[in-house]
Amino acid sequence: MQYTGSEYIGEYVNGRMEGNAKYILPTETRYVGEMMDGMFHGEGTLFFPSGSRFDAIWEKGLVVKGKYTFEDGLQYEDRHWHYCDSYDRRFYTEICFGLKPSGISQLTNMDPPRKVPPGCYDSGDGFYNPHTRVIRDYRSRFLRNADDDEHEWIVRTCRKGWMEKQPEKPPQNPKL
Repeated sequence: MQYTGSEYIGEYVNGRMEGNAKYILPTETRYVGEMMDGMFHGEGTLFFPSGSRFDAIWEKGLVVKGKYTFEDGLQYEDRHWHYCDSYDRRFYTEICFGLKPSGISQLTNMDPPRKVPPGCYDSGDGFYNPHTRVIRDYRSRFLRNADDDEHEWIVRTCRKGWMEKQPEKPPQNPKL
């Protein structure tokens, strides 16, 4: 683990990680749950630095069944997912607390939204630089490299730093 920067807190059986444990990745994502033969196995939860979590049943390192919950409490549904799509374009905060008055737009679930650096995209868990293909969290820590599918999805759907509109200032009344 010294090679990967990970930390393991738990028991070993025959030199392999096994039993109830905590496994901390270099990205500060934490796994808390059961391990067997050095792999996630049984019930376990991944806790992400963003505050979201993934509760799952694992078998030899692979997910058998799981549930992803975003930081704000919204739970992902793998079937009939209609969050912020053409069927219902409201953000979770708008679903919980209602829509803003007419003429006031809400650009993200967070209001006011984070300022996206020029040339980057807001991927929802950080900022994505399409030139380096790196996603960094909102505190500029490395999260991951985007594969081709994620790159295409981010470029097609996510908020761009160079297209944000600045709030208009109200017109000044000329002195008569």
